[in-house]
Amino acid sequence: MKTLKDLGDLKGKRVLVRADFNVPLDGTTITDDGRIKAALPTIKTLREEGAKVILMAHLGRPKGKVVPELSLAPVAARLGELLGITVPLAKDTYGEDAQAKVAAMNDGDVVLLENVRFNPEETSKDPAERAAYAKKIAALGEAFVSDGFGVVHRAQGSNYDVAADLPAAAGLLVEKEVKALSKATENPERPFTVVLGGSKVSDKLGVIENLLDKANRLVIGGGMVFTFLKAKGYEVGTSLLEEDQLDKVKGYIETAEKNGVELVLPTDIVVNPGFPKSDADVAPEVVPADAIPADKMGLDIGPESQKLFHDKIVDSKTVVWNGPMGVFEIAAFADGTKAVAQGLVDATKAGAFTIVGGGDSASAVRNLGFPEDGFSHISTGGGASLEFLEGKELPGLKVLE
Repeated sequence: MKTLKDLGDLKGKRVLVRADFNVPLDGTTITDDGRIKAALPTIKTLREEGAKVILMAHLGRPKGKVVPELSLAPVAARLGELLGITVPLAKDTYGEDAQAKVAAMNDGDVVLLENVRFNPEETSKDPAERAAYAKKIAALGEAFVSDGFGVVHRAQGSNYDVAADLPAAAGLLVEKEVKALSKATENPERPFTVVLGGSKVSDKLGVIENLLDKANRLVIGGGMVFTFLKAKGYEVGTSLLEEDQLDKVKGYIETAEKNGVELVLPTDIVVNPGFPKSDADVAPEVVPADAIPADKMGLDIGPESQKLFHDKIVDSKTVVWNGPMGVFEIAAFADGTKAVAQGLVDATKAGAFTIVGGGDSASAVRNLGFPEDGFSHISTGGGASLEFLEGKELPGLKVLE
């Protein structure tokens, strides 16, 4: 994979950078700027080299239409604050305003192009349509840097096709992500523990399949655990259940046993009468994992499991975690996710290499107040880090080889 060094002297050059600024918004307020901060090392390095930095990114799913609420204006403002400069936002991605703003740049300036997904061609399934669109963007720059790890698992105009039109390299963030995830999957120090949560088993099938012969220990929580408990013949009440995955999960349980992989499931569960719509609906109760009442819904792992999961994590040399253990946004069901995060922090202190695998897990550790430096690596890409762990070829990385 080519890196910034391979692009040579960038002084005075117009460098297009695909970043991942898909941040959570409350109106126009950014509620978690982690992804913007993650892009700063690449932006600062390019500025120090005297490049003209032209940033592009997407926000949300506007489906090829201009959706004013999904404008990158809040990102341009926050980026300007973090860099201590003004970051102008072009009104379009490659049109007249983008061209004018790029033409007015001096060395070290930064310009942000408007949401690339306002263009239907960005995510088009027609390669020719996408390539023609990418050429229009590529005309703005003289080199391309891919630094949006959260999108490298997709072949889209601004991260894949543009790379074919210009000298292209990975930014510092993408380089760091690949190094960290490779360290966990290629030759992990053992015991190697993988902690999986989140709502659906179906989202994690590939990861489980790929890691059943690599990991020493698989720790399962979150909504997906109820399909495992049901596969063992337990009652799961009204908890989230993917009936169509039961046979697959039974197969995983057998394979784990055959391969000597320790499969760690919760021994107790925090249940509630249903999914709470307000504080008045929160009535948590701890029950054994094999005795969930038929009219109750499991929303977190219980106190005994929290200790069990924490201890299994601390007893590891490499830990990869993807997906919360419960509905962490509600305080009564956040303790399982906290216990896992604390386990990773304690394991890191003891010398283990720990990865928080992006997406909801990354939001959870920030929202629950854990220090970012408490982990070896917090990935910025949920889907991308999952597909990397599945052993899939990621188009946005392949194109940089």
